[in-house]
Amino acid sequence: MTTTKTRHADTTLPASLTAARVERLATLVTAGAEAQRVTTTAPYTGAPLADLPVSTPDDVEEAFARARAAQAGWAATPVAERKRIMLRFHDLVLQRQEEALDLMQAESGKTRRDAFLEVSDIAITARYYARSARRLLSPKRRKGAIPVLTHTTELHHPKGVVTVISPWNYPLSMAAGDAIPALMAGNAVVQKPDTQTALTALWAMELMREAGLPADVWQMVVGRGSSIGGALMAGADYLMFTGSTASGRRIARDAGERLIGASLELGGKNAMVVLADADIDKAAAGAVAACFPSAGQLCVSIERLYVAEEIHDAFVAAFVERTRALRLGAAYDFSMDMGSLTTPSQLETVSAHVGDAVSKGATVLAGGSARPDLGPLFHEPTILADVTPEMTLFDHETFGPVVSIFRYRSVDEAVAMANATPYGLNASVWGRDGAAAREVARRLHAGTVNVNEAFAAAWGSIDAPMGGMGDSGLGRRHGADGLLKYTEAQTVAHQRLQGFTPPRGIEHERWARILTRAFKTLRALGIR
Repeated sequence: MTTTKTRHADTTLPASLTAARVERLATLVTAGAEAQRVTTTAPYTGAPLADLPVSTPDDVEEAFARARAAQAGWAATPVAERKRIMLRFHDLVLQRQEEALDLMQAESGKTRRDAFLEVSDIAITARYYARSARRLLSPKRRKGAIPVLTHTTELHHPKGVVTVISPWNYPLSMAAGDAIPALMAGNAVVQKPDTQTALTALWAMELMREAGLPADVWQMVVGRGSSIGGALMAGADYLMFTGSTASGRRIARDAGERLIGASLELGGKNAMVVLADADIDKAAAGAVAACFPSAGQLCVSIERLYVAEEIHDAFVAAFVERTRALRLGAAYDFSMDMGSLTTPSQLETVSAHVGDAVSKGATVLAGGSARPDLGPLFHEPTILADVTPEMTLFDHETFGPVVSIFRYRSVDEAVAMANATPYGLNASVWGRDGAAAREVARRLHAGTVNVNEAFAAAWGSIDAPMGGMGDSGLGRRHGADGLLKYTEAQTVAHQRLQGFTPPRGIEHERWARILTRAFKTLRALGIR
């Protein structure tokens, strides 16, 4: 079953992506003059896009040495100056967004609409941490051991040099979005973006330097994890990783061996629950927005959809109609609803999952096929019914434009089905009764849950933490946690006049009785 609206477009690279511009960005990679090269391709066409130098373990060590030397001066830079640089970066991102949109589309194959969400995300993130860092990092008085007599202060120091390993699917959000709080906390960053989308990450770093960041404070290396992953771990004082659960487990193990912290956002098999009182048209539109952004290559997108039996048929009809009407194609403007997959391996996974499901009895309600007539990596947005546990995509992440739809008879059943996964990254609940929908949301095993929204409400609420439970990872980005994880907390307690040892002339037994009476008095007065 095919999507009804497609478009064959001129996919010539935009004028902003000249050979000279691409070459200049490539020179920002930390690599030797005689480095081996790797060529990336444009998903829309399969044509060569960028020729990048490949970093070696020695290059990574050099990047860490330079970063560590620069970090001391950056940490000593007043927070007000870091704020000025970050707000300048914010302004540059918005002013030069056309460059970023062109790069993201060329490297990832996503639509301009989806690329603009990344520009929005980085503007929000830069502004938030620029204006929150002073409050989060300033010394804080804490209640002391003995009221009045113990002066206790909590301090936060930067970790040092942070490794950031960022994925290809959201090349601006994941690259700059994790570097921003690390930098605002006073750290240096050595980053390995995915090679496929390295130009976008390098563009962000270039803009940050233009905004005033000293050059060695943020550096990028390019290469396979199997080659330079060990060096990235060996040099790190903290590691931020976004990627697969399998890779995350290895990183957690290695970080544990080194006794350094790590924050990991990993895989997901995210669920959406449509309650019986949901507005069907709004929920159907929400499902489209939840399942098919960036061709489903989004860690928080929905791959499982549970619909109340009372409205199941009407909802499915509305959802299928909207999905079939999506405009699928390549265009460097805002005209397309869904673009291309990013890599041949993702197309292979999507096709294999759909083929396996159909061969075992799944019903294709919309889509279901690759579209080589549009470009080498296009696949239709696909809705499947009659999906059963023996099918691979029943409980394995597809990371593509495919969703399985199920009916349920009670809210308890819906919650049980949604929670029947080792993952726990994101979820969505739709219903007219907001209080009832929020109660269902509270019962779902996911780090973020959106009510009457796909994922943007929780992701965009940057003052609140975002991250996964279970196999979806550990640690949080966003909010206070998103910055303070890049710091070492220190407690400084100054004991004045009298401490826990008895003053001269008072025996220990008598002193114990005095303290006991004091503790009881504090308890009676409601003092912590």
